[in-house]
Amino acid sequence: MTMTASGSTNMPAVASAVANRRYSIFLLLVAGLGGLLYGIDVGIIGGALPYLEATSRLTAAQLSVIVAAVLLGSVFSTLFSGALADWMGRKPLMILSGITFVLSIPIIALSHGYGPLFFGRLLQGVSGGLVGVVVPLYLAECLAASNRGKGTGVFQWLLTLGVVTAALVGIYYSYRVDAVSKTASAAALFAFKDQAWRRIFWVSLPPGVLFVVGSFFVSESPRWLFRKGKKQKAYQALLRSRSQRQAEIEIEEMEATARTAQENGLPEKQAGQKIKDSLLRRKYVIPFLLACVILFCNQTTGINSLIGYNTNILLQGGLSDLYAHWGYVIFTAVNFLITIVGMMFVDRKGRKFLLMLGTGGIVAAMISVGVLFLKTERYNVDCRGAIQALVTPNQELTLRFDPAEAEKLLAEQGYNGSDIRSGRASLAIIYSYGDFTAATNYVRSDDHGAAPIQITRASCVPSNKVEAFFKNPFASLSTAQTAPLRIEKAMIGRVPNAAHGWLVALGLYCFMAFYALGPGVVVWLALSELMPTRIRSNGMSIALVINQMASTTLAAIFLPFVSKYGYSSIFFLFGGFTVVYFLVAVFFLPETKGKTLEEIEAYFEGSAAI
Repeated sequence: MTMTASGSTNMPAVASAVANRRYSIFLLLVAGLGGLLYGIDVGIIGGALPYLEATSRLTAAQLSVIVAAVLLGSVFSTLFSGALADWMGRKPLMILSGITFVLSIPIIALSHGYGPLFFGRLLQGVSGGLVGVVVPLYLAECLAASNRGKGTGVFQWLLTLGVVTAALVGIYYSYRVDAVSKTASAAALFAFKDQAWRRIFWVSLPPGVLFVVGSFFVSESPRWLFRKGKKQKAYQALLRSRSQRQAEIEIEEMEATARTAQENGLPEKQAGQKIKDSLLRRKYVIPFLLACVILFCNQTTGINSLIGYNTNILLQGGLSDLYAHWGYVIFTAVNFLITIVGMMFVDRKGRKFLLMLGTGGIVAAMISVGVLFLKTERYNVDCRGAIQALVTPNQELTLRFDPAEAEKLLAEQGYNGSDIRSGRASLAIIYSYGDFTAATNYVRSDDHGAAPIQITRASCVPSNKVEAFFKNPFASLSTAQTAPLRIEKAMIGRVPNAAHGWLVALGLYCFMAFYALGPGVVVWLALSELMPTRIRSNGMSIALVINQMASTTLAAIFLPFVSKYGYSSIFFLFGGFTVVYFLVAVFFLPETKGKTLEEIEAYFEGSAAI
């Protein structure tokens, strides 16, 4: 606190400092709401999926696409979000992303059928893609180097809060469904489940509205304003969160960076001056490639798939519907709480250390969960012959998998063991029409509210040549339209006991803890810190496109993959990808804690050490 010559308190300076602090908190809150939306985008499907699966009559492939649609939408929007952020500014793009999210909710919640549901989820993903680029970009350009790690961590922290919120909504409806199942008929239970997943999406609407409103009251990024030649507005934007002296210093640094670039023959930026230097320079190519690899590896840990399918995994692991939803709540709570720990240490221990620790722990967790599933999947019995005999003359199949049907199928297969009990068994069917293959969801014989398995030609064979090309470019669509239904595999498996289910849950909690401690916090920093100023917005877009393409692919193939190869295989696959991530962190990632964006850029140019 400063004093005047008369000894009185310098009240204007104090008032300015208080105002700066309040605005900084407000800025982080609004940016954090963006993270909250991103988390809801990813997490809301986890609680809704079991009820959507039970009532929509969508196939495993269609449900996988619904889960992946939000990620697919992110791919499209992320591709253009960097250019949009440069053209229209960070603040307007934040407003646009929030409005897009708000519009997506009624489309999803009021949808009937695959098409509208897919479009709504796609629009929700478009919002997530915009948020995933513009908010970390905005924070990186608005926060000082000393607190950039913690500040950007707020985005990830509230992202995890979004996932927790979605899980809590899911557990609320799980209790409601459990209560209805004890007194209502199968038809009434079916109707309630249909309303449950719709209401889960409606509850996610208010945060989107708050984000839109809050975005109107934050300042534009000072660095974006400076690049556009609006030096005075950039200075005024800095004054909202910094003292006058701090704002002057940062403006001087921006000008110094521009002068240095000119002295090196690189007309980098000054009052909107056009950029002409080659993008093939070392300081652009190396950090861009490193960020792309990190973003790709971050998704191939399986994080979004394990969030989206968490309840399904725990159900197959042995937990009841109610406990599987509670398991998902704990899973998201671990993410939320450990992210706080990561935020505390990211500016102390550094990015590299946390990323090595986190990826190493993920590998161990994935192997452990894979082994747990492998022990139960070895008891699987293939009943494809018995299932094939149930196919109707019009080459379709409808099957209600209950204890009596499970016992009948096992008996027809000649199974007389005790490892699989008909009252607690699971079934997944792989089938084909011609060269096109599909898979059903896992169903459990002890779930009396589950819809019957329905296999039709429409559930497997694409409706047009374009869809057929993307599903199988070497298949004949005309042949598949008349080919008979062939049951490739029909695995009846053992549903483990609740103790086994909680061991699976514990392994997933360990995965989530290590992810939140390392990759969860570091990935957004790596994305915004590694990219040089000139390519930051577009470079972040391209890197996030790679990130979302990997996530979309994994989410889209998840259910068909586990139906065919088992849950153990997918966990081993995630563990293998994470080994690559660990090696990248050890050998290629530089430590950037406490470094300004200009110092990091100089390091990749080869003119400075970190």
